[in-house]
Amino acid sequence: MTGYALQAVSLPITNRIFRSMVNHPPRRFDKPGMKRFDLICLGCGPAGEKAATQASYYRKRVAIVEKHSRPGGAMVNTGTLPSKTLRETALLCSAFKRRPLPGMDFAIDHKLSLAKFMARRHLMEQQEHDRIESSVDRHGIEVFRGIGKITDPNTIVITGVDGITTKIHADNILITTGSSPLRPDHIPFDHPGVVDADGVLELESIPKSMIIVGAGVIGCEYASVFAEIDVEVTLINPHCEVLTFLDVECRDHLLIAMQKSEVKFKLGDSVKSVVPQDDGLIRVELEKGSLLEAETLLWAAGRTSNTHNLGLEEVGVELGNRGLVIVDENYRTNIESIYAAGDVIGFPALASTSMEQGRIAACRMFNNPFKQNLTENMPIGLYTIPAVSSVGLTEESAKEAGHTVVVGRALYQFNARGRMLGDSQGILKCVFDRETRKLLGTTIVGENATELVHIAQAVIANDGGIDYFIDTCFNYPSLAEMYKYAAYSALQTFARLEGRADELGDLAKVA
Repeated sequence: MTGYALQAVSLPITNRIFRSMVNHPPRRFDKPGMKRFDLICLGCGPAGEKAATQASYYRKRVAIVEKHSRPGGAMVNTGTLPSKTLRETALLCSAFKRRPLPGMDFAIDHKLSLAKFMARRHLMEQQEHDRIESSVDRHGIEVFRGIGKITDPNTIVITGVDGITTKIHADNILITTGSSPLRPDHIPFDHPGVVDADGVLELESIPKSMIIVGAGVIGCEYASVFAEIDVEVTLINPHCEVLTFLDVECRDHLLIAMQKSEVKFKLGDSVKSVVPQDDGLIRVELEKGSLLEAETLLWAAGRTSNTHNLGLEEVGVELGNRGLVIVDENYRTNIESIYAAGDVIGFPALASTSMEQGRIAACRMFNNPFKQNLTENMPIGLYTIPAVSSVGLTEESAKEAGHTVVVGRALYQFNARGRMLGDSQGILKCVFDRETRKLLGTTIVGENATELVHIAQAVIANDGGIDYFIDTCFNYPSLAEMYKYAAYSALQTFARLEGRADELGDLAKVA
């Protein structure tokens, strides 16, 4: 019985993947249906998809307008999934470097195209496209393929790929068109060696050297990933500090690890000019006079909201800097029937938060009490090498909030699983409140940080703290066990502050 069930399910999935592989657009993206809806989502990225399925689940009539043949937005097609697939491939290739074995060596062939290096990317994308299409089908959502323009607060006119226009109406419109890399006019993006964050994964070959402009999340992620596959990376940032939202101590761990991977930092300096050379190199002149050359320049300094030509100005929707759609706590714009969510409204512009914003917007616009607020206990993940993830308060923000804090630390190098993974630099840092002993926040730098952080997220949500970690039992060997050792480290500090250090001894050693 199980075998027949699997066979019945797998056949249509395979067919959908095949149709996409031979460049035929999916069925649901070809045939527009009903003309009046309760909600129209303009864009089928993470915010649009989740808003549409959330509303549809509660029996609302929903449509999606998507200009691309493939759903998923930047999350699936150019950003989150492709870049993280590159990271995993880089880590796989450098595994022998991090965990050396006698007689085993590793070297990157820089003639290899990124497309071949990331062959698994396309499988991941196809599988995610299939998941989205299946979800849309299952919820009975109509998808209109074409370019949508808002012509009044309740109407969108769609220009299809065949040039035919279709007009659809809805009580509510949700703008979920995402964002794109910012491309200054003076940067020669027409040169094949000059790319933005969308184009970097389409390079014909793996460069031997790369200059990255912008040391935000995207810039740091790509810098560490390309350095992992033996690309000479120079990271330029106009500010002297980077990633200032992170715990200072943990941020320093990341930067030191990147420097050990031979990422070169040029901080506190800006790009004056970018000039392609006859030998194929890209020459970058900095404001302070430095001249740099590399095979590839990645411009990763900022993003802009995809609000151009949507008709927003004509209907009176208020926009901010770089096209940001301004919304209130309900994700509603200044026009009562028009909402916006995801990257198009700006910070934090993460796939995870965009999904939640879409769900909340769908609930609020229909006065549905199911999901009303974005959790304050939101994790942040940086897919650098090593990865960084945090939840709750940092040591600095906890002190600013008036807490008297006690910090506990655990190092990967003293954890059996950490040593197996070859991570000698990772750190797990917990910030506890001295009075209540509750966990206020955790920041992790190292292998599986973006997974480990959810333990802290659950403990904070349930008002747990140091005693939970001391009393519970973790698998051995596991990275999760570091929470216990961070708690023992904090207990030692508690004992010292309370004048009981001699009585309790060195708990860190006892642990």
